[in-house]
Amino acid sequence: MTDLHGYLRSLDAETLAELLLEQAERDPELHARLRLRAGSGAEPADLLERQAASGESTKIVAVLDTLGRLLDAGTQADLAPLARRTVDRIVKVQQEDPDILRRSVALYARACAARPPADLPDWIADTALGHGVDVDLELFAKPLGDNGLAKLKSIVDKKSGRATEKLAEQLAELSGDVNALLEILARQPDRLEVRLKVVRVLREAGRTAEAVAYAARVRNGAAPEEKESDQRVRALLADGRTEEAWAAARQCSLEVLVEVAELREQDHPAEVLDVYKRHVDHLIEQKDAVHYELAAKRLRKIRQLYRRAGIPAEFTPYLAELVTVHKRKARLIAEIRQARIALPKG
Repeated sequence: MTDLHGYLRSLDAETLAELLLEQAERDPELHARLRLRAGSGAEPADLLERQAASGESTKIVAVLDTLGRLLDAGTQADLAPLARRTVDRIVKVQQEDPDILRRSVALYARACAARPPADLPDWIADTALGHGVDVDLELFAKPLGDNGLAKLKSIVDKKSGRATEKLAEQLAELSGDVNALLEILARQPDRLEVRLKVVRVLREAGRTAEAVAYAARVRNGAAPEEKESDQRVRALLADGRTEEAWAAARQCSLEVLVEVAELREQDHPAEVLDVYKRHVDHLIEQKDAVHYELAAKRLRKIRQLYRRAGIPAEFTPYLAELVTVHKRKARLIAEIRQARIALPKG
C-alpha cells in the first residue's frame, strides 16, 4: 500500500498547494476553512455563496451542511450575511422542500447570535409577512433581545392577516403576556389544537381554576349533532391524554380524526398517512375549486410525510393512481401542478 503521508511530504510546496486548491474547489467546507485560516478579510465562504446562488437543492444542502459545521466548530467569522442570503435564495427559487427552508432559517438564527444584524426585526417581518415563511421566533429570541422584539411587535401591530396573527401569537408567548395571547387565540377558528393551547397556556400561567373551567366547557359545549365518539376524543385531548385520543379517533368523524392526526404527525408521520389520504378523497369529492386547492396542499403534506417516514418512493405510485382516477378533473390537476408537485409521466 502506498505511503500517502510520506508521498505528500515529499511534494514541493507549490505542487501541494495546487492539489489542495483543486480539492477546495470541489469541497465548499474545505474552501471556507482554508479562507478562514488564511485570515483574509474577504467573505469566509465565497464558494458557498456561489453554490447558494445556484438554487439547486443539492448545492444548497451542501451550503447548509457547511454552515452548520462552521457554527458547531465555534468559528469567529460572521456567517450571518451568508446565512441570510441563503434563506433569501431558497425563498426566491421557491424551494419545495419545507425542511430545507426551516433548516436554513434555524442556521441563520444561530449565525445571528454572535453579531445580531440591526435590521433583523425588519427582515423577520418581511420574510414572514411578505413571503409567507413560518419563522420560529423562539430561535431568534436571543439575537433580537428585548429591543428587537419590541421593534418587531411595533411592525406586526400595524399589519393584519393570518401570518400577522401567527407572529403576534409568538410575540405574546415570548413576552409572557398571557392575556394578549388568550385574546389572539380567541380570534382563531374553533379548532381542537386551539382549545388545547388555551388550556395549556392557562395551566402554565398558574391559572389552574380557569383551565379546569375552560376544559369543562369544551367537554360540555359540544354541538348536539356532534357524535358521541367525537365528544369523547375532544375530552381526552382537553385532558392531555393524546395516546388514548388517537386510539379512539378511528371511530370519530373525519374532521376530528384529521385534527388528531395533525397533532400526531410530527412524531409519527407514517401513522397519519392513511388519514390524510382519506381527507384528500373527501376534499376532491366536493368538486369545487376551493376544495381542489386544499386537496393539493394536503398532497404536499403527504409527500413531506412520506419523506420523513423514510419511504419517499411510495408517494409516486399513490399520486399516479390518484391522478389516473381524477384525470378528467382539469382544475384539480392544475392545482396539483400549482402546488409544485411533479405529475407522474404517462
